[in-house]
Amino acid sequence: MSVPTHGAFRAPFARALASARFSCRNRRVLASAWFAALAVNVAAPLSAAAKTPAPKPALDASAVAAPDSYSADTAQQIFAAGGNAVDAAVAMAFTLAVTRPDAGNLGGGGFMTLLVDGKPYFLDYRERAPQQATRDMYLDDKGNVAPGMSTVGHRAAAVPGTVDGMWEAQRRFGKLKWKQVLAPAIHYATDGFQVDPRLQQRRDAAAKSFAGKTNFDAYFANLKAGAMLRQPELAQTLGRIASDGGREFYEGRTAQMIAAQMYGHGLITSQDLSQYKALWREPLAADWHGYRVITAPPPSSGGLGLIQMLKMRADLQPAFDGLALNSAPYIHLIAQIEDRVFADRQRHIGDPDASPVPVAKLIDDAYLAQRAAEVKADEAPAGATVKPGVDGGAATEKAQTTHFSVVDKWGNAVSNTYTLNGDFGSGVVVDGGGFLLNDAMDDFVIKPAGAGATGAASTPGAADAEPDAIAPGRRPISSMTPTLLLKDGKIALAIGTPGGSRILTTIFQVMTNLYDFDMSPTDALAAMRFHHQLLPQKTIYFEPYRPAPDELATQLKALGFTVEQQSFNGDVQMIRVDGTTPEPASDPRGGGVARVIR
Repeated sequence: MSVPTHGAFRAPFARALASARFSCRNRRVLASAWFAALAVNVAAPLSAAAKTPAPKPALDASAVAAPDSYSADTAQQIFAAGGNAVDAAVAMAFTLAVTRPDAGNLGGGGFMTLLVDGKPYFLDYRERAPQQATRDMYLDDKGNVAPGMSTVGHRAAAVPGTVDGMWEAQRRFGKLKWKQVLAPAIHYATDGFQVDPRLQQRRDAAAKSFAGKTNFDAYFANLKAGAMLRQPELAQTLGRIASDGGREFYEGRTAQMIAAQMYGHGLITSQDLSQYKALWREPLAADWHGYRVITAPPPSSGGLGLIQMLKMRADLQPAFDGLALNSAPYIHLIAQIEDRVFADRQRHIGDPDASPVPVAKLIDDAYLAQRAAEVKADEAPAGATVKPGVDGGAATEKAQTTHFSVVDKWGNAVSNTYTLNGDFGSGVVVDGGGFLLNDAMDDFVIKPAGAGATGAASTPGAADAEPDAIAPGRRPISSMTPTLLLKDGKIALAIGTPGGSRILTTIFQVMTNLYDFDMSPTDALAAMRFHHQLLPQKTIYFEPYRPAPDELATQLKALGFTVEQQSFNGDVQMIRVDGTTPEPASDPRGGGVARVIR
């Protein structure tokens, strides 16, 4: 069977269009016909659709660790059609824009770390501040932060990057046709998906913030557990992107819809959209325990912080000898490491295109050995003033993000983390487009030190950071840390998680569980986790999934810490490769799916 031509592909859609009277029922028929045509492409033989011949398989199977079953099913369909890890990842991202509207997105941004044909790559499709953005745009006439302005409504939205990021990745490395990878997402938007109870819980919580301020309820009031959610406007948007390419979102009808939604309310213009480009950056790389760590560079703070934590922990191995994992003395040492990592983060990390970041110095072995030497087992929490060590803050973004990991049988791998920032972003849905816009402007420091007597970051407890102050075209700092681990140049681990500033500490703990304590992937994910950062001082956070036992809490308090429980559980999605066998694992804290695909 040959792949349909453009005209043949559009014929079923055209016939449905000619006969439809645009009743609600007929719109569903029309959209179903559109998907049916797309499905032909998904089923097309690889020989007709492939851009390059497939190399000999390097692994026993492909694998995916995904935040929901729909995105895992999508990956399975793409692999069955002959796609590679990049095809699967892009298809999953578009599917999650439908089935996880709280975090998956067209109107947000993120990072992707890739291994393709043995070479690592990093794609930055983070959102950008509009050209009309100003440093003090969220301050009132008295110079104080205006509550909610950077988190709810049109002015909270930065220029989205997701669609261009997916377009860039798939154009460069995908094997299938663009329309093929969007077909599953169009199916779920057209025919619907069954709402998970957790998704309704997140909707109910977010709706309280958006009530009377956005059009959120007009689109998501019927998002109820067990119900089928159909999104016809989103299906049409995905159809335009599938037909006209990723730049349609930035230069076509969809871009016009965004600009119209913003007019008179927000800052994003048609020019902002047309000027947006995802960027290929050099990934951060470091050696650790005989592996090569490949992770996210700035504007992510997470990759740099992860490398710092791993190396300092290794330098301090004699101090850790004999300590039980997650015992009070163990946590005390890790907290001191984290103080130093977050101090460097505060001072130095921002958009590297706007302000140089001394990356090489911050991950230099000698520098980190010097920082590790400052850590003392008997030091009281915050007993010594910890400052940035080069030459200290940074806003901490929200935890509501999503991550997935993919490995294909040829040894290619993708670790992708993307976000709307808060649950359901700004709460603004693009009328006619059916997708939410982010509130990523809140990831900037919205009141830098120079804006008043004291700086105010976007999250209580975060410190001032001039590199992350708002400026036109700037990309805000992020903790998203999609990470790959290589052994002798081959994929050994793909890992990532949502969690805001908890992302890097979570990934660090899971990697330590795997490689320092020889845990299985399942046990490494299920183990207790904690979080600490420089501010608030002397505070250790535990999670609802596995809170601190009373005895441990008492011991930490005796050491001088405050022990608190956070409301967020992580959702790590990872794939470890043991020789030629992929071992996917999904965090028991979430509703994800780990699947081997043969």
